[in-house]
Amino acid sequence: MTAAGPELTIIIVNYRTPDLTRLCLRLIRKHTDPARAKVIVVDNASGDASVAYLRGLAWITLIERTPEPGERVAINHGRAVDLALAQVDTPFALLIHTDTFVRHAGWLDLLMAPMADPQVGGVGSWKLDLRPAWQRGFKRAERAVQRVVFPLLGKGYGRIEGLGENYYYLRSHCALYRMAPLRDLGLTMVDDASGLPPGKRLHRQLEEAGWTMVFLPARQLMRAVIHADHATMILNPELGMKAGSRARGLKRLQRVMDELGAAAILADETLDR
Repeated sequence: MTAAGPELTIIIVNYRTPDLTRLCLRLIRKHTDPARAKVIVVDNASGDASVAYLRGLAWITLIERTPEPGERVAINHGRAVDLALAQVDTPFALLIHTDTFVRHAGWLDLLMAPMADPQVGGVGSWKLDLRPAWQRGFKRAERAVQRVVFPLLGKGYGRIEGLGENYYYLRSHCALYRMAPLRDLGLTMVDDASGLPPGKRLHRQLEEAGWTMVFLPARQLMRAVIHADHATMILNPELGMKAGSRARGLKRLQRVMDELGAAAILADETLDR
């Protein structure tokens, strides 16, 4: 906490994930000093039980947004974040998803530590990978081969993850930003001119302006938070996730809920006060 008040604002976008939203917020409430952080939740026209729940929470600021017709899911989310960022009055803003869950009381300290360097503009991760170690190892080996073979075939780096225009950037499942450069440079999550995914152009613009962007190792960050990954799409089939991916996602989501002891948290209404 600074002399002027809370040091950061936590921004969460909600869309039809009532139980996950409740779990996400209650874990924040349980493990976060309220004098240290504000919370803004943007509802993207959910029209379900989560809206009534959010309206009843006195300790958050709720923004109810009406998306434009035909908005893609990612753009819908990014514009909701931009709406919240416009209301942030703290030195830092932390973006998380409703399926990003806080593990313990030291979670903010881990994220904030790199911000002690005044040249750091953002802290977070590319992916919080829950895949088994053998799958992660296979993917790393595949990329190593591609880095060698693709240029020999005249393909350049193509779509190799992390290289060329497919560069890594902080993802909004857990991304902490220093607000001063965002305001000074007029940066937003959604960059309509570039057509890039939300947050990608912003990341490069901060780097071009001389700001350091810190990627925390996934295993380190996952000791503080756990990300279920794509839960909104998993729980809302109309958003277009393939049936096989959704089935695997539901199993993954259940494993996360079990690990967190979600049933007990969801039964504890004192965490809403």
